Amino acid sequence: MNKQEKEQLNAYLKNIVLNMPEKPGSYQYYDENHNIIYVGKAKNLKKRVSSYFHKEVDRFKTKVLVSKIRDISYSVVNTEEDALLLENALIKKYKPKYNVLLKDGKTYPSICITNEYFPRIFKTRSINKKYGSYYGPYPHITAMYQVLELIKKIYKPRTCRMTITKEGVKQGKYKPCLEYHIHNCYAPCINKISYEDYQENIKQSREILEGNTRNVSNLLYKIMLKNAELLKFEVAEEIKKKYLILQDFVAKSEVVSFTIKEEDIFTIVDDDNNNNAYINYIHVKNGTINQSFTYEYKRKLNESDEELLITAIPEIRERFKSTAKEILVPFYIDWKIKDAEFFVPQRGDKKHLLDLSEMNGKQYKFDRLKQAEKLNPEQKQTRLMKELQNKLKLSKMPFQIECFDNSNISGKDAVAGCIVYKGMKPSKKDYRKYNIKTVEGPDDYASMKEVVRRRYTRILEEGGTLPDLIITDGGIGQMDVVRAVVEGELGLNIPIAGLAKNDKHRTNELLYGWPPQTIGIDIKSELFKVLTQIQDEVHRYAITFHRDKRSKHALHSELDDIKGIGPKTKELLIKKFKSVKGIQSAGYQDLTDTIGPSKAAIIKEYFKLKVGK
Repeated sequence: MNKQEKEQLNAYLKNIVLNMPEKPGSYQYYDENHNIIYVGKAKNLKKRVSSYFHKEVDRFKTKVLVSKIRDISYSVVNTEEDALLLENALIKKYKPKYNVLLKDGKTYPSICITNEYFPRIFKTRSINKKYGSYYGPYPHITAMYQVLELIKKIYKPRTCRMTITKEGVKQGKYKPCLEYHIHNCYAPCINKISYEDYQENIKQSREILEGNTRNVSNLLYKIMLKNAELLKFEVAEEIKKKYLILQDFVAKSEVVSFTIKEEDIFTIVDDDNNNNAYINYIHVKNGTINQSFTYEYKRKLNESDEELLITAIPEIRERFKSTAKEILVPFYIDWKIKDAEFFVPQRGDKKHLLDLSEMNGKQYKFDRLKQAEKLNPEQKQTRLMKELQNKLKLSKMPFQIECFDNSNISGKDAVAGCIVYKGMKPSKKDYRKYNIKTVEGPDDYASMKEVVRRRYTRILEEGGTLPDLIITDGGIGQMDVVRAVVEGELGLNIPIAGLAKNDKHRTNELLYGWPPQTIGIDIKSELFKVLTQIQDEVHRYAITFHRDKRSKHALHSELDDIKGIGPKTKELLIKKFKSVKGIQSAGYQDLTDTIGPSKAAIIKEYFKLKVGK
């Protein structure tokens, strides 16, 4: 790889990393043959992946890994635990060269029910299916202990490792241990509980471990009521605690679910221009995600989402050799495919998986948009102008936007400012300041009229460019006075919008039309942030001008009234004599030494005449 190719690769990888989301997930590195060479997990994808490319990385193996990277992909999940599980699943599937390969079942603990005559139930990290049934793995360790504790309290399975046989129980070979005496075990070894009742308890335990808690919950509820009817309130209270623990038990996640064996999940996300679509595919096997990819499709004949999805599904399933019998989709599809059925989930684990797929599709779309806008910043500006045009239903994109604001204190030093945004960026050379000339007292509406009238009268006289949109820093009242001047007096057809603030003085809505209507814009959107920026900028510009004007008045002194004494002379006098009184009492020679004989004479003559008056 030559220097130019290396620079191009670094720029490509850097662009991917810069646009990664700050969310939990799994990331994958690819080599020159597009084989996965490393799978990692992160609480913050952007922060974690960027750390590999820091110059201060000094581990040799990390440097070797980074030198092999030719591409990066990632999958977003909702929680850190899910990121761990997804990483584990991908490592097991692809066995990347630079990962420590984790053997099946030894990463996260599972719960085992043994195949013994009287089965035991316990936590384990070793999986050997000939010894029993396994449930998990559990990403939430606390939840796993909760369910084990629940089973222990309700069903009290034995915990000893003694080999118990049917013949041994009949012959009385066994003695109860301490667990029986402290009421933690029903002692099947001495036949204190029948084989049939013990197996029923194990059956109910399996129901809990498989996630079928409703039947067990109903059973506990009935037991609680029965004890209450028998006035066994302490027992009923204890069962109630167990019932509530079961109700609160949440051990399943989007990545692992006991009830899901094998599923394909597909969602589709459109781009803003509806030209492209992003289809996310997730494959679940034995309750674990082992595939998660997003594909970009370009519409050729304005195909609908359903048409595009049904075209993509067989292609993607064939690529990954999927044999899942059920395919989760976001909407009804009026098509049939061989050996599989479409299903639109409304709730539960399957709905969570569908939401996760859609989130990955949206994240991929967002990342692609950010990458494109970094390469071409004007694309973002055009997108925002187009969005504002659509929101306000303007006849053309608002390239030039102007915004006004007044500033005064009780009508004194009244000023106004006009800022100009071109292409959604401030054009500071076009900003203008205005001293209010015709208004006396604190009258914001009259001041706004004066400024708007002066602004656009001059533009018309000079043949300047009128704005595509005027935004007022205020609500309906400000919009009304601007409209009265622009349309009523000057006969101009310029769209006028208003930015209103809530009780906490925060921008919360955009107004447009007549009578003004609230325009629905997400306050977290980029467009709303730009509009808020415009409002903050005009306020800053006007109030800064007002402060400067006040400062000049505050610094005004008697020396400013003496003809022939300029700012520099004034500065020398104040520095030497400290005050006007000190200057007045100074001798002619002292004044001459400071500012020269001619200006000393002017100062002496001024104060002589003043005393004479």
